[in-house]
Amino acid sequence: MAPNDMPRVACILTVYFPRSHADVIVSKLLADFTHPVPRDVARFDFSQQVRDLTEAPMPTDGEGNLRRPRLQVVSLYVDQTPANDISQEWATRAGVPIFPTIREALTLGGAELAVDGVLIIGEHGDYPTNARGQKEYPRRRLFEEVVTVLRESGRAVPIFNDKHLGYAWADAKWMYDAARSLGAPLAAGSSISTTPVTWRDPPLALPLDVPLAGALAVGFGPLEAYGFHTLEVLQCMVERRAGGETGVAAVQALTGEAMWEAGAAGRWDEDLLAAALATEKPPPTGQPRDLAKRPAVFLVDYRDGLRAAVAMLDGVVRHWLFAARLAGTSGPGADVVATRFRGHGQEPFGHFAYLVEEIQDLVCFRREPHPVERTLLTTGILDRAMESLSLGGVRLETPELVIRYRPL
Repeated sequence: MAPNDMPRVACILTVYFPRSHADVIVSKLLADFTHPVPRDVARFDFSQQVRDLTEAPMPTDGEGNLRRPRLQVVSLYVDQTPANDISQEWATRAGVPIFPTIREALTLGGAELAVDGVLIIGEHGDYPTNARGQKEYPRRRLFEEVVTVLRESGRAVPIFNDKHLGYAWADAKWMYDAARSLGAPLAAGSSISTTPVTWRDPPLALPLDVPLAGALAVGFGPLEAYGFHTLEVLQCMVERRAGGETGVAAVQALTGEAMWEAGAAGRWDEDLLAAALATEKPPPTGQPRDLAKRPAVFLVDYRDGLRAAVAMLDGVVRHWLFAARLAGTSGPGADVVATRFRGHGQEPFGHFAYLVEEIQDLVCFRREPHPVERTLLTTGILDRAMESLSLGGVRLETPELVIRYRPL
């Protein structure tokens, strides 16, 4: 495909600095999937960084060569430019203009929509944190400005929204409804749960309509930012259960001693935690209760009766882990399956390269790579978990999270 035949995309970013989400996504489209930063134009030799991976570390063609981008970035909008900004360097290197407004980025400074797709990456940047501990990234504002131009144009182009749709449920639902009313194909989420973006060790793909009796995901890092990733791990697995996804009935978040007391009381499955931790490499040396920094658990009651949990164990694990109890099986340990999700810890961040592949499919074929309802639901669960924490760990009924879908 010649460059002038490639679909044209506008990239709407909060900030663009080395290793930011803008860098590990957009730079792959502006250069190639190794995305060397402007200060080091030599092609990055990723072979030594992924020598422990048996899976293909980067997307390749049928002859083993790195795939080239299938989208043409034609404009950038950058909301903030801190001291370590690299947007100007990349724009100069790639010959892509940076526009002062989102409207101009979508119209290329003209009067009409001039792009075939939009990437919104509203992660990172100097934005306030509210009383619930949520970073108030302006994802709805960026999205709303894009939607305004699309409505005026009478043309709905695909939109990719990085990570959760918005920090607040009302924003997320508005964004989802706006895209659906426009008929704009929409993808959201991160590289963690998008198959086959992040590798699973040992390999684990739950069959469709698998009977589940319980599930648990383990995560680490900042409670909201990485709690979303851990919820993605949980949701991309449990959505395959018998009957498909029907939504969540209640959410509760507990921290510290209250978390461990809930486990002892059977509110979350301690055996599933042990099974999940057994997949970590290297395994934790000591008891999670003693090792965890600021431990927390999100208790998720699904509408169909499934009870699941997200255990945030910073200081215990370095990967995202998952374990589930299969219903109707027998024998010691036969009813439990577990795996860890892993990506690349440094350049070239191959799991983001596979995410870029799915973004390109979204725009090139107007095909949503997985149900965006997954991201809508995880966004809602996270918002309610943060609300529960702010209220001292109360259980919140969630009638708004009646979200039904079937995995692709």
